Amino acid sequence: MRGRSPTDRWLPALLLSVAGLGWWWSSVSAAGMRRGEMSMDTQSAMLFGAFLVAWVAMMAAMMLPAVLPVVRLYARAATAGNAAPVVIFVAGYLALWSAAGIPAFLAWSRLSGPVAHGYPWAGRLAGVVAVGAGLYQLTPLKAMCLRHCRSPLAFFLRHGKHLDRPAGAFVAGGRHGVFCLGCCWMLMVLLIAFGTMQLAWMLALAVVILLEKVAPFGDRLTRVTAALLVLLGAVLLVHPGFVIHLVQQGAMS
Repeated sequence: MRGRSPTDRWLPALLLSVAGLGWWWSSVSAAGMRRGEMSMDTQSAMLFGAFLVAWVAMMAAMMLPAVLPVVRLYARAATAGNAAPVVIFVAGYLALWSAAGIPAFLAWSRLSGPVAHGYPWAGRLAGVVAVGAGLYQLTPLKAMCLRHCRSPLAFFLRHGKHLDRPAGAFVAGGRHGVFCLGCCWMLMVLLIAFGTMQLAWMLALAVVILLEKVAPFGDRLTRVTAALLVLLGAVLLVHPGFVIHLVQQGAMS
């Protein structure tokens, strides 16, 4: 049996440390939001920059543990001299999620106020998004993206061209980010539909995303999650004010 390489030892610790920094920064950002330091009605460049930093930190916190198998396989190729440094691959991955933060900011800045004030239409919109997220869990597109995320070697065989070049490594990281986005974009939309990025709900979604990708019962979990999201959506459609309790519960956790 092949012994553990240095990459197998330091890479998990590094990625989990980056994820830990992401959780810490997300906590700081959430505390600032609760104190009103980031007004949702101010469409300034400073606010957008602060949101984007918080968004990337949130993605690092939630996604890096789940992508560890892919990054580890890539890092072995980089250590053997067959690929560009692993940091370029990870940068491409995070760049894709950073781009996704632009529409997320536009939606978040418009929904947080109505949700906080308990507007019925905002609660019903969250219900529609929850139902949509539940149904998306059962789609062939979701299943295809999960297959790519669960099979790192197959991903590199199909999408790992020119990894020895920095541009090729960056593009490959972005492509893997596309599949990860395909797995869970509706879950992120649901988080935004609540008008908040509370740590409790971030953690819950991070656990679901991780287990869907790495646990042997991932397919069953996807179906269970689908049923729970549809049920949540139905509740919000009938009682839209319930969204306030969900937001408050996330803030208190």
